[in-house]
Amino acid sequence: MRFGIIGAGPIGSNISKKLVENGYDVKVADARGIERLEGKKLSGTPVSVEEVITNIDVLIISIPLHALPSIRNVMDKVGEEVVIVDTSNYYPFRDNKIEEIENGLVESVWVSNQLGRPITKAFNNLLAYTLEYKGTSEGTSGRIAIAIAGDNLAHKQIMMDIANELGFDTVDSGSLNDSWRQQPGTPAYCTELTIEELTEAIKKANKEKAPFLRDKVIKKLTAATGGYSHQDIVNLNREIYNS
Repeated sequence: MRFGIIGAGPIGSNISKKLVENGYDVKVADARGIERLEGKKLSGTPVSVEEVITNIDVLIISIPLHALPSIRNVMDKVGEEVVIVDTSNYYPFRDNKIEEIENGLVESVWVSNQLGRPITKAFNNLLAYTLEYKGTSEGTSGRIAIAIAGDNLAHKQIMMDIANELGFDTVDSGSLNDSWRQQPGTPAYCTELTIEELTEAIKKANKEKAPFLRDKVIKKLTAATGGYSHQDIVNLNREIYNS
């Protein structure tokens, strides 16, 4: 299986690293231009955004929401058979306020509309540190799980198999319209849960409360003078997103 990744930030880079370690062919692009990849330590092959979409089976998009409209012209050239994966999360302070999302449109439905293609939502409810360091072999006690949503069952199954190879159990969180259950502000978001715990967390999600809880966590993190460790962030998410 061949992968293309648009985005070389912490999530995109870690996914690329793990895929390469598992023997996959991976190309990585930056939506702003290949020159942005110069000097970066990458596991995949750096290419242009036009080349990253060619001869692949899965395209993983890992860029901020505000940048997604800039790749629409490229997405129009992606093969119909390619599995398209969205890892993004909406943060108004970074992405500027997107009125449709503010008014209740599910984040990844908005993403799908911007890209003009059906997508699968995956890898958005793990912190980069979790993805890089906390994957374990199948059957390990306490193995962390990720949520995967989408309307194409075959595409979801492909990503579930891949996530398992990369070290994580998976939970089918429903259709793309259900993917709000793994958005920031929900109990499933970046709380490092087992498959049983994540299944329950997805059920407990409250769509109306999620944006307020998301902003509450951000406010606490930005106000901290001494900084937070990775475990501090996980604990804070667990405390507030379950409130």
